[in-house]
Amino acid sequence: MKKVFLSVAILFASLASFAQKWSVDPAHSKIGFTVTHLMLSEVDGNFKKFNASITSSKEDFTDAVFALSIDATTIDTDNEMRDKHLKSADFFDVSTYPQINFTSKSISKIDAKNYKVNGDLTMHGVTKPVSLNLTLNGVGKNMRTQKPLAGFKVTGTINRKDFGVGTMPSAMVSEDIEIRAVGEFNKE
Repeated sequence: MKKVFLSVAILFASLASFAQKWSVDPAHSKIGFTVTHLMLSEVDGNFKKFNASITSSKEDFTDAVFALSIDATTIDTDNEMRDKHLKSADFFDVSTYPQINFTSKSISKIDAKNYKVNGDLTMHGVTKPVSLNLTLNGVGKNMRTQKPLAGFKVTGTINRKDFGVGTMPSAMVSEDIEIRAVGEFNKE
């Protein structure tokens, strides 16, 4: 029995040692969104501060766990008055809910570069499951540090009302919010 327990412990320890940790390079990454205004035009925005990491033991990232934390107080739509309104209790209520978080629960490979990532998104104090499209843009090497790099793009659509964000009718501000994020990650 001791030998079986020891063998299992060694197996788990060896699997854990293969886990690779990747951290986001904020200078080469961006988290943005698009909403429709008055059913006529699109308004783009982004968040200036965020942190993200990936943990994976497989080179193709099929077992990856993505973790993202966004500082909601840094929302920016290139309009100071609108940004102030978005930070207010009418929308994100950043004084009460300063963070937006996402943690992946599963990832499935569609083809060589495309995946579907499922996870929990927490925004405005509400946690809901979401499914997003993930593209592996490529893997390379940092010319300065010689460490591995990986680039990803995430796209998808969420409904702001599912998270209690904004009371404006959809004729003024769309309920569906398009998400587009790009990230360059450095292997630690």
